[in-house]
Amino acid sequence: MEIKEHVMEVEQIILSYMPKEEGYAKTVLSAMNYTMTAGGKRLRPMLMLETYRMFGGDQKVIEPFMAAMEMIHTYSLIHDDLPALDNDDYRRGRKTAHIVYGEDMAILAGDALLNYAYETAAKAYDLLKEETSAEKPNPVLYAARLDRIMKAYQVLAHKPGIYGMIGGQTADVELTGKILSEEELDYIYKNKTGALIEASMMIGAILAGAKEEEVMQVEQLAGIVGYAFQIQDDILDIEGSAEELGKPLHSDEENGKVTYVTIHGIETAKQDVERMTEEAVRVLDGLKAEDSFLRELILSLITRTK
Repeated sequence: MEIKEHVMEVEQIILSYMPKEEGYAKTVLSAMNYTMTAGGKRLRPMLMLETYRMFGGDQKVIEPFMAAMEMIHTYSLIHDDLPALDNDDYRRGRKTAHIVYGEDMAILAGDALLNYAYETAAKAYDLLKEETSAEKPNPVLYAARLDRIMKAYQVLAHKPGIYGMIGGQTADVELTGKILSEEELDYIYKNKTGALIEASMMIGAILAGAKEEEVMQVEQLAGIVGYAFQIQDDILDIEGSAEELGKPLHSDEENGKVTYVTIHGIETAKQDVERMTEEAVRVLDGLKAEDSFLRELILSLITRTK
């Protein structure tokens, strides 16, 4: 199965959890669905699913977490695009939510997706009950699966928050237009971008029953992938194609943002992406489990052109 087919598989799972556009809240539901169906790489849920499979996971309990992660990522994009933050008119080749629905509904749609993400992830418990009722009851196995769900939920609650993605976004907003130190840029990249990638892969490992030390290795791997992914994003903002990216080039420069390329130069940035790619592969190889597609996916994401 190639990447495009994997994306289609993930897409079907995610969209199956989206709400119907009806009732008095129809407008905000429409704004939620509009942004969620705008396409994209579906990177985070795909990494979650492949990490889950790598450790032997084969049940539907992963699916609500996949959908929840993409909802959290999408809400952050809706809010990022608002005039108060990045003030972007286009995302993934389409007009952004606040352009189509207005700022008020865009804010509410972001809020709604965040709340609905946790409501969706909680459905993993219902799936566990259904799967358990279809089998011969095993209290020990049930308790172990429930514990995995709770640990996965903790990661889902922690990584996107003030000690993860929101923390990184806060620093990014406050430090825009200022000269950044290596430490400040490192904090932004590891949290604003890296935290959700770490959460995705950790949740996949946890739900599949990976050992604690294996989950820590996965977190390390995901951190490298997230950092390299962001540097490549910086490179593409300068050298990429606006048509392929689905948004204007040089947006970081126009918004007064200091990036990895600003500090280190584009050639060093490219070399560091290559170095981090090799490091990510070494960490992946250090895991006992094997998944050739996960390796292919990681390499393609880090070295992507869009």
